[in-house]
Amino acid sequence: MGHPKFSRKKYDSPTHPWKSARIKEEHAIKANHGLKNVREIWKANSALRRHRHQAMKLIGRTASTDLHLTREHDDLLRSLYNKGLIPDGATMDNILELSVEDMLGRRLQTLVRLKGLAVSHKQARQLITHGHIAIGEQKVTIPAYPVSREEEEGITYVGRSVISNPNHSIRQDIETLRSTVEYGEEEPVEMGEVFVKSDTEVIAERAAAAPSADSTKPAEPAAEPAAEPAAEPAAEPAAEPAA
Repeated sequence: MGHPKFSRKKYDSPTHPWKSARIKEEHAIKANHGLKNVREIWKANSALRRHRHQAMKLIGRTASTDLHLTREHDDLLRSLYNKGLIPDGATMDNILELSVEDMLGRRLQTLVRLKGLAVSHKQARQLITHGHIAIGEQKVTIPAYPVSREEEEGITYVGRSVISNPNHSIRQDIETLRSTVEYGEEEPVEMGEVFVKSDTEVIAERAAAAPSADSTKPAEPAAEPAAEPAAEPAAEPAAEPAA
């Protein structure tokens, strides 16, 4: 046990850092959930691994009549149900079927996006970190905050936030997008990109649109036409012999 003053590492990093299949999968999950880095995926994987380990330990002792194990079995199911990870009436097999996507789906950032309070995961993260999102009466500024089943219905805008005004430009953009999606007028547009795009992304886009070195290479000077050979002087007529 470490010193109580210092927090310890709560996740396990991959044993092999350069496996292309895992890297591609992590980058896909990172893009789908708007995560800041893959470390957030590792944290979710570590938590999922702990739940599975506890479930497998209890499954291996199902034949036991120990009241302590029965109580531990019920406590695990109740805990994961309250966290919103499993449905009511689930079994240990449902715990083994959980994936990292299910763990990430309980983050505050994901639920803000799913409840329609933001039009993209990036915008949801920005609204949370800037203090515009609350759970009940409590403002929460942690995008990775795990939302319980009871807290899920209380996710809303902070009452004193400018975003809580329905006439705010961001709220108008959100409502416009929701109406187009609802009535199928047109394909949804990532409107949140307008006010969440970073300077780095703008520079990268401009660099990609800039002409390449090959297209800006100066044209080679045209070759000068070859000089025509000088015409030979006409031969003088031979003098006639004297009579």
